[in-house]
Formats: sequence, C-alpha cells, structure tokens
Amino acid sequence: MVVLLLATLDTKGVEAAFVRDRLRELGVEVRLVDCGTLAAPSVAPDVPREAVLAAAGTSLEAVRAVGDRAHAVQAAARGARVLALELLRRGELSGVLALGGSAGTTIGTETMRALPIGIPKLMVSTLASGQVRSYVGDKDILMLNSVVDVLGINRVSRRVLSQAAHAMAGMVRFERDDASARDKPLVAATMFGVTTPCVQRAKEVLEAAGCEVLVFHATGTGGQAMESLVRDGLVQGVLDVTTTELADELVGGVLSAGPERMAAAALAGIPTVASVGATDMVNFLALDTVPAQFRARKLHRHNDHVTLMRTTPDENRLIGAEIARKLGASRGPAKLLFPLRGVSALDRAGQAFDDSAARAALLEGLRSVTPAIEIAECDLHINDAEFAERCARELLDLMKLPHGRTAHETAR
Repeated sequence: MVVLLLATLDTKGVEAAFVRDRLRELGVEVRLVDCGTLAAPSVAPDVPREAVLAAAGTSLEAVRAVGDRAHAVQAAARGARVLALELLRRGELSGVLALGGSAGTTIGTETMRALPIGIPKLMVSTLASGQVRSYVGDKDILMLNSVVDVLGINRVSRRVLSQAAHAMAGMVRFERDDASARDKPLVAATMFGVTTPCVQRAKEVLEAAGCEVLVFHATGTGGQAMESLVRDGLVQGVLDVTTTELADELVGGVLSAGPERMAAAALAGIPTVASVGATDMVNFLALDTVPAQFRARKLHRHNDHVTLMRTTPDENRLIGAEIARKLGASRGPAKLLFPLRGVSALDRAGQAFDDSAARAALLEGLRSVTPAIEIAECDLHINDAEFAERCARELLDLMKLPHGRTAHETAR
C-alpha cells in the first residue's frame, strides 16, 4: 500500500522531498509524483512527469508545444487522476497527499475528487483558508492551510509540512474498520433543520430494523455528497425526505445541489422513498443578499446569515413535476409520500409559510408527469412521528427488509 505524493517538482521539489522523507521516517511507503511541466525537476521523482502525461494521453513535448499553463495543469491533473485510480483498482492505494499553490491545488484536488470517500486525502495549499468548495466538492478532502507560500523550508513551513506528514501517516496507519457495521444495509437520508423531527424518527425506525443510516444536510454540498456515495455503490436504500435543493436549483437559491440531484439513485436502481421536505422554501444568505426581483416576496429571516423565501404555487407546480421526473426515471422501486398538512416546520397551521394553495400545486405538479409515479397521500404533517415511521417502513418494504411494529401501530 502506497501514498501518492503529488507536487510540481520544478517549483516545489525541496518541499515535496521534505514531506516524502518525513513520511518514510514514519514508516509510510510513499511514491513522489512529478506533476510539473516547465523547468527540470529539482529532486528525483518516483513517477516522472513523462509517465504522468502519458497517462493523460499526451506527452511532455506536446504540452510544451501548446505553451499554455492552464492546458499543462489540466493535463497533469488528468494523468495524476489516472495513476491514482489505477493504484486504487489494484488495491495498492492507501492515500493521496499533495502540496502547492493554485496549480498544485487544482492537480491535487482533481485527483482526490475522483477517489471514493474513505481514502485519505490531504491537500496542503496556499488557498486553504478561503472558499474551497470548488476544490473539495463532495469528497472528504482535508485542506491544510500552508500559512506561508510553499517555497523553501523555514520555521513555519517545516512545522506545517511536518503536520501534514504526521496527519497522513495517522490516517493510513491507524485506520479502524468496524466490520460489524459493514454487514448492515446502508441507507442515505436527507434532512434540513425544518425536517429534523421527521428524519430523526425515521432513522430510529430504520436502525431498529438493522440498518445503518447516513444523514446528509440538504445544503447543496450535502445532496452532492449523497449522490456521490450512491454512485460509488455504497448505499442500499435512499430516504430522500428533504428535496429542497431542487427548489433552489429551479428558482435560483444558494443551496442548489445541481441539476443531477436525485439522478444517482434512479440510475443505479436503488430502492428510494422520497418526499417533498422543505420545498416550501428557497435559501439565500443575509437579507441584503436577496436578489432584487425577490425583495417583495414572502421572506423569513432564519438568522443573521440565512433568509428563506416562500415558494409560490407556480414554482411548486414546477418543483413537483421535476421531482416526479427524477423519481419516475428510477430503474428500481421508488415511491413518494406526500404530507398533506405541510412540508416543513414553517409550513403548518399558524406558521410563516403555511400555504394550502402552494401544497395543492406541488401535488398537482407531482401528478402531471407521465408515466405517473407512485404517490401515497398522507393526512399528516411531514414532522409527525406517524409520517416519519411510514416513510421508514415503506423503504424497508422496498428494500425487502423486515420491520417491527411502530409505537403508533401498537397503540392502535
């Protein structure tokens, strides 16, 4: 098992060699990969740049002939990704560590994002103290701020790079795998603050039936992370109670998970129970960030940093149709449960977003798509325990797993 250490050795050779030596002192097998394309490497790599670029389907001569730095960075990133995935396929990859500025961060994190969750990924970057979503995406990438530029070994860089080596050594040498958990069916569920009671109760029912439940916060990156796990083949069932990210995608909020949200489970044929949690709202940041065209809409100040906008009946009709199209494309068993009394904590009698016309339009949109999806209408609120328990039982049925009687069934 080997750690790939990625760096542009024409500019970061001394620093990469320092990290390589620290890893070897810690007993970690490491392979230094040269991702540079300009000047000659300042230290000898284990994997030369020619091999990296060959893996990308090009050559050092061809890249240099183009004479474009961005082109060179993308070629190096493609090659590093191919090399990492090949080691992973052979069962020989224990982790990836990279260091650099903008080019090195692009190369390193593009490689890391191609790997499944659970493979240690550590990026030492001059960009790690800023907005890193474009680099991290939906993967478990640890971003370590280099504090000073990655240029030479000094009293600051020595400490930071040593910490990076120790962190990677710890991740690859002291991994603990719970074998008992691997035997449990894995269920992915989506939750928002306003659907928390529903998901908490459904999780309890699923766990009582022997499942392990991963809950994803439906904030854009959360939905993307769930889709990634499903694509990686790690999930046996999906409880997509909170589909609010589709509202942000369609209306223009800040928490969209992209147009492919709900696609992974459908494509893989994973048993899915979905609902319409928090589709009554679109998310913005502080109140003064709400776009001008929405300022006259019904807004709710959740806190100083989050402003919620009530979706209209027309928007709900579109959201419902989109959910139905996504669910209807499933290659496996799928069902939608609709809570007639409200879709979030704010959408119930006496609350800020209570709107029966919008709920009716949402249901109309769900029914408008051909072929029709299976919809179970429930005269309940989404956060009622009985609704949550029914969602969990329906998923267990689709997964062909047994389940016991819930508290509500016992009471009857």
